Amino acid sequence: MIGFIIAGLIIGALARLIKPGRQNLGIIATLLLGLVGSVIGGVIANLLGTGDIWELNTLGFIVAVIASVLLIGVAEGVAGRGKGNQVRR
Repeated sequence: MIGFIIAGLIIGALARLIKPGRQNLGIIATLLLGLVGSVIGGVIANLLGTGDIWELNTLGFIVAVIASVLLIGVAEGVAGRGKGNQVRR
């Protein structure tokens, strides 16, 4: 379980480094997006037959980082939707 949390932090941090621009995400949001990305990467690696969902492997790690980058973009879009639609005068 602790390894899963550490992997989530690493994957989330890598995703934030890869994604251009500034992200307004805290450490908890980074951790959660990294954890979700790692589950997605594990599922895809498992479906491709390269390992178990809870096992860290190269393909799963790469897919997890890509999924986390996409999730950060979605999170920014959802968070920005409430802020960006205000009319400025």
